[in-house]
Amino acid sequence: MAVTSSSLASQLSGPKSISSTSVAPSFCGLRRSCSKLDYFNSQSVSSTQSLFEHVHSTLRLSSSGKGCRGVVTMAGSGKFFVGGNWKCNGTKDSISKLVSDLNSAKLEPDVDVVVAPPFVYIDQVKSSITDRIEVSAQNSWVGKGGAFTGEISVEQLKDMGCKWVILGHSERRHIIGENDEFIGKKAAYALSQGVGVIACIGELLQEREAGKTFDVCFQQLKAYADAVPGWDNIVIAYEPVWAIGTGKVATPEQAQEVHVAVRDWLKKNVSAEVASKTRIIYGGSVNGSNCSELAKQEDIDGFLVGGASLKGPEFAVIVNSATSKKVAA
Repeated sequence: MAVTSSSLASQLSGPKSISSTSVAPSFCGLRRSCSKLDYFNSQSVSSTQSLFEHVHSTLRLSSSGKGCRGVVTMAGSGKFFVGGNWKCNGTKDSISKLVSDLNSAKLEPDVDVVVAPPFVYIDQVKSSITDRIEVSAQNSWVGKGGAFTGEISVEQLKDMGCKWVILGHSERRHIIGENDEFIGKKAAYALSQGVGVIACIGELLQEREAGKTFDVCFQQLKAYADAVPGWDNIVIAYEPVWAIGTGKVATPEQAQEVHVAVRDWLKKNVSAEVASKTRIIYGGSVNGSNCSELAKQEDIDGFLVGGASLKGPEFAVIVNSATSKKVAA
């Protein structure tokens, strides 16, 4: 036990935290009480208007100094990204059918597409799916493998050909009990081994109703920022917990106002370059019917899809919603 505990302790000790002084100013729900928004408060803007309507022109990370653009495009500079999280679903037969559907689907070329099967089917999927689609794991251990029963190491995932891992998903946070610091250290280790991280954040329903959406999301972001060695291989997935698997989906405006705030947090606490390059994707009951309108939002750079990713044709529709980001008429 002493040896194992020592090993675990060493794996849980991560990089030093960034100074708390670099954290963004406090937020109150979806209304930010920092100087950047003080101008709008002084102009008596109606409280019924969305934050996105208030701050669109001030939080844009455009390289130009122009005002509102007449285009529907991505604020981030990376490719549209769509991930399919299959969760704890599937059998050998159903997954074979799903892979066949995905292999025959016509997918937009300028989109990064990733699927995350259950651990036991990773090899089956990796050996049969088209090279057009990359494979992700749904979780990984916080450090090098060893005497950690039931865990999967990043090294093992790499050995199976996984390029990505989903970390910080709400089901890991709120069902399994993983905390922010632990998730941040997981992300740091995966990145150190060359595996990309789909870093999930998001608030519970009661937290949104209490006006704590930004507080929760920024606290979760800070835990990643405190630990990770860099942001080149990270995709942030904003998934409001109240919208995951419930059939409820954030409106395009609700999703956008959080995405733009996340990008602004990155600008203030990491760098403008990271804020521009990091893709921020949306997850939470995304399907073939609502993906197009969500995709039109400037700061939504793609999706992390749950249930709809188990249906090949519908998942293809979601991938192809990238075409919604085009010049407005």
